[in-house]
Amino acid sequence: MDMIGRLRDFVGDFTHLVSRESAEPVLLEEGGALLRGLISRDDWLPDIYAAPHSERYQQYLLHCDPLERFSVVSFVWGPGQRTPLHDHRVWGLIGVLRGGEVETQYGRDAQNRLVAISEQSLHAGDIASVSPSVGDLHLVENAFADRVSVTIQVYGANIGAVRRATYDQATGAEKVFISGYANEAVPNLWDRSKALQKT
Repeated sequence: MDMIGRLRDFVGDFTHLVSRESAEPVLLEEGGALLRGLISRDDWLPDIYAAPHSERYQQYLLHCDPLERFSVVSFVWGPGQRTPLHDHRVWGLIGVLRGGEVETQYGRDAQNRLVAISEQSLHAGDIASVSPSVGDLHLVENAFADRVSVTIQVYGANIGAVRRATYDQATGAEKVFISGYANEAVPNLWDRSKALQKT
């Protein structure tokens, strides 16, 4: 199999999943199993979609469903890089392909202040989920100060076009943003000519 074929097969399987299922708990469970299979091998992601930036993390679009029911991105974390506290407003799955990340989940206390409620470290092969129904506010950082980490993330929309927000941890002030993507071209999943010529 050509290595990018792993991503092509994942996209096909996820398309079947969202075509037959709309219940978020099922999407997170079954989609998480599909993502776990994809990240179980680190031999398929083209280097261009795993390239860090010296100043900020990168979000590369790998695939967006034509109906925008889901998107697949690679998140690339340079050494020590972190996100601001932010939300997603759609369901999402996070799978660590290489390296690791530390995720701090936030909630609101009785006075509606933002407070850290849990922290977890994720390593290669681990999966986490986010959504407004299971917890949607978090801060994420590269678990390593001396190397790059890469996560593969799947969201229930075209995540680069979703109006979301970052939050000031001290005041709770919300700042709306649309993330976009670091790349202008997506991987060519559909050219199977080389593999077919070998058969």
